[in-house]
Amino acid sequence: MKSARQGKPTSEVEVTNVSGHGFWLLLGDRELFLPFEQFPWFRDAQVSQILNVELPGPEHLHWPDLDVDLSVESIEHPERFPLVSRVMPGKRSQPSPAVRRRRVARPRARA
Repeated sequence: MKSARQGKPTSEVEVTNVSGHGFWLLLGDRELFLPFEQFPWFRDAQVSQILNVELPGPEHLHWPDLDVDLSVESIEHPERFPLVSRVMPGKRSQPSPAVRRRRVARPRARA
């Protein structure tokens, strides 16, 4: 007896592991590693922010909580993209103006 064909995958992109050196990303049938040394935007991020990744296009990844967009090609071939973030190791990066605008200031409770 032959099994039925498997259905469509539930997630087109998924973070499978986060370590102190970077994280693994499963994209279709490809597994990619993003080292924090080459992708410093993720170094000080919370795990939940790294896990929240979207695939708006077949070769475009977006982390809405971090306001980070990357092409898959820049992950597979970082040597083709020599520009590096100016975020210094050990320093937290500041959110972009778009992210700051999305945050709503909560009024203080009155005593």
